[in-house]
Amino acid sequence: MSESGGIDIGAPGEGIAGAPEQLSEDAKQRFAAAAAAMAQIRREEKRSKKRDDQVARTILQFLAKDNYTHLFLLISRLVARDCPSVFILAVLSLIDEGSYLAVQDYLQETLQKTAKEAVDENTSILKAGTLDAESNRALIEWITRMQMVMALDPERILMTLMIDEKNIDGTILQLTTFVLQEFFLKNGKDAPFENIQPLAGSILQTVFEHFVAAARKRLLESKEKENDDE
Repeated sequence: MSESGGIDIGAPGEGIAGAPEQLSEDAKQRFAAAAAAMAQIRREEKRSKKRDDQVARTILQFLAKDNYTHLFLLISRLVARDCPSVFILAVLSLIDEGSYLAVQDYLQETLQKTAKEAVDENTSILKAGTLDAESNRALIEWITRMQMVMALDPERILMTLMIDEKNIDGTILQLTTFVLQEFFLKNGKDAPFENIQPLAGSILQTVFEHFVAAARKRLLESKEKENDDE
């Protein structure tokens, strides 16, 4: 369990000297405020078979790309845990256009707003000079997309990812780290997996933290019910 009372996400590796180990304090504060606001306006997701089919097709198209085959096992594990496909797509949307468009359509349909309208361009993700303005904005939009998707159905998403009330399956951390690694490579920054993993963990903590308490309560209630039924 984290010191802040949050939840442990897998087993983050040790950072390497000069690595972007965590979000800047400015970014943490801004995303925390955004998540709190979205939690206030969360509403029940309206399920649409057409959208679900689109999401499934997008994942299949993504997996068909040779340069992303190393992500197949991680995505398969998340699907096996019944993690909602739209959240998987939100993670992939940083590096894949089809995933990005599917998530934007989902948000437009359910919230009448996408991450482009919700993003705060003044947020600085990493230390000044680490990323150019365009790459920094791309990261801001990506985190905002994940927050918006999470806010629509937080308990269902988190309960599929939680191993128990204190820990989240490390698969989501691995996938997020690989996505970030690919993003940095596309921006001319070659960094090893273990270098990027702490940043991925910090981002996921930011996305999850405002919804963990409710999901933990639901998980405990579910376990108590199972014990009563035995």
